[in-house]
Amino acid sequence: MLRYTKLGAGAYWIGEYGDPAIAEQRAWIESYSPYQKLVAGKTYPVPLILTSTKDDHVHPAHGRKAAAKLAALGQPYLYYENIDGGHSAAANVTEHARQLALEYTYAWRRLCSE
Repeated sequence: MLRYTKLGAGAYWIGEYGDPAIAEQRAWIESYSPYQKLVAGKTYPVPLILTSTKDDHVHPAHGRKAAAKLAALGQPYLYYENIDGGHSAAANVTEHARQLALEYTYAWRRLCSE
């Protein structure tokens, strides 16, 4: 979140999320940004990171960076990047069904299988 204004349409969301170029707002963003909270020495639940290559609202770099940081910390994660869809990653009915299947399978395994 500290560089979101430089990615895609990120600058349009300053009014909603704050401006990381302003020290006070940057501190506030750091306080809620999950990426900034990932640190060595902690164990995290296995996240499912979903993104879309063509998302013009939430740039796919956010998901990619989160996955890379988790990997660097030796933490497991699941990652899916739809190369066709935009925001919400559902380019068509087939991709929407695929994403729902991934989400439901993930939720089932996290909630019912452990």
